[in-house]
Amino acid sequence: MASHTSTITTAAGTASLADLPKSNVFTSKLPADPAFETPEASHKAPREALGPRMVKGALFTYVRPEQVEEPELLGVSPKAMADLGLQPGEEQTPAFQALVAGNEFAWTEEKGGIYPWAQCYGESFLLFILNMRMQLTVGSGSWAGQLGDGTTNPQTKTRYELQLKGAGKTPYSRFADGKAVLRSSIREYIVSEALNALGVPTTRALSLTLLPKSKVLRERIEPGAIVARFAESWLRIGTFDLLRVRGERDLIRQLSTYIAEDVFGGWETPARRGVGRDEVQTQEGVDENRFARLYREIARRNAKTVAAWQAYGFMNGVLNTDNTSIYGLSLDYGPFAFMDNFDPMYTPNHDDHMLRYSYKNQPSIIWWNLVRLGESLGELFGAGNKVDDESFIKDGVSDEMEAELIKRAENVIDRTGDEFKAVFLNEYKRLMCQRLGLKTQKESDFQELFSEMLNTLEALELDFNHFFRRLSSLPLSELETEEKRTAAASIFFHADGFGGIGYTEDSARARIAKWLDNWRARVLEDWGSDGDSERQAAMKAVNPNFVPRGWILDEVIEKVERKGDREILGRVMQMCLNPFNEEWGLNKAEEERFCGDVPKYKRAMMCSCSS
Repeated sequence: MASHTSTITTAAGTASLADLPKSNVFTSKLPADPAFETPEASHKAPREALGPRMVKGALFTYVRPEQVEEPELLGVSPKAMADLGLQPGEEQTPAFQALVAGNEFAWTEEKGGIYPWAQCYGESFLLFILNMRMQLTVGSGSWAGQLGDGTTNPQTKTRYELQLKGAGKTPYSRFADGKAVLRSSIREYIVSEALNALGVPTTRALSLTLLPKSKVLRERIEPGAIVARFAESWLRIGTFDLLRVRGERDLIRQLSTYIAEDVFGGWETPARRGVGRDEVQTQEGVDENRFARLYREIARRNAKTVAAWQAYGFMNGVLNTDNTSIYGLSLDYGPFAFMDNFDPMYTPNHDDHMLRYSYKNQPSIIWWNLVRLGESLGELFGAGNKVDDESFIKDGVSDEMEAELIKRAENVIDRTGDEFKAVFLNEYKRLMCQRLGLKTQKESDFQELFSEMLNTLEALELDFNHFFRRLSSLPLSELETEEKRTAAASIFFHADGFGGIGYTEDSARARIAKWLDNWRARVLEDWGSDGDSERQAAMKAVNPNFVPRGWILDEVIEKVERKGDREILGRVMQMCLNPFNEEWGLNKAEEERFCGDVPKYKRAMMCSCSS
């Protein structure tokens, strides 16, 4: 197996692959596919027998990856290696390279061990009815648990599930082939680590493997690839969608309990302690039981994540329930993008003609998905203090309790909606204050600074992330007079000027200068006249110099796939892992180009769900 990796300095792990602690929590606590209830039964079956079919009464199927010929390890994230606890150089071992390609796993018939498995889930999305799509949306072909159902970093004690994306068909592959193309795999490999470096909750990417003998049909015949990715949990709201549609209420309860106890580490979530809203709104055991608190915790996590997307101008592109994480992670990267010129209606998905998943709509879409989760959990938290009654567990909702249960469930969802909004706004304001160099929050900031800044960027067609980074380097001494502010305004223009209808250069400068005057006053309130250098350093620590935009990813894909360039992956990964650097000491001309103006005709790019 060929290997092309780059060395990037990061805190090192200490364990070999063999020594890394592994666990079988998911597969030991949740029901397996009855057709293959044990690893032995699955392993003895022909590989073609493990392809698409309807599976009921289960949450996973034991299934091995398809074997691949001559895989080539294109890249490994050293930060991911360290966070998993793997020692430097482990990626060069045959065992590591075989595992991330799906050719080997930690199980034998003689000794047992960790057998790979595929997870099922459904999806629903806005304006469509879930049960009309059930037969088509049972899941996707990917593996969770290649290092086991979970692997634990020996130093941090954080437990992760490792998954191979693109390793072949499973019972949940629908009409697909279970493969992934190199193009989309490069995009996910890069953006996963980029978002993590920005502090945005996300699934992670450990490695990228090319399958040169695998040809996959998408928009064209393309080379296949596998991304080894990991997360604290791969469970999604769509997991519950499927169970709800099938009426598998016992599995909903079992899965909810697993999430609380084994994913979140117990029922004592922040929601249990009354964090985030007035405790007088709940009455323990009646209005809010443990399942209601679990629902609130999931909502809070997703509120913080979508707030981070909005603050950093990131769009997922497809936010169906199967792309919404129970853990509150950015998940499943298809037609994603970072914002170029600020446009609240921008969607990177060229099939999203209704702008359903546009930047502006992301918070509403995530809440819509959470309401779908509320419908799945509603029987449990609607039961209040009767949730553990034997008759309820066995027989479900009686006629006598139905009206009260529905009312209580609706109240929980309504209150959680208020909490989602509050948590989202608090996190968004916190992040925007950081990005604008403010230490404190004032009520007037939202309108006078945040909203007016975004309106100005939209009106003048200015770049979203460049605005913050350039503002970070702007000394207050250059903004002391109107004349200076008007002169400084041009640093936010593109090299080819500004856009917008009805603006001259003078009026564009005047609008930015007016905003800069308000911003300068607020910065002085928080930092004083002697703290400007400290303010600039603080802003540069949260405003990236580099984000992997669409045009950059297209260039990387072109060079890797068509020109055989393997080194560019390592350079771009280093920039992603250190996005706040001024420079990286790699290729100065390339760094300046990737951090500079987006080429005019490559702004606001769109792509397909298979991208």
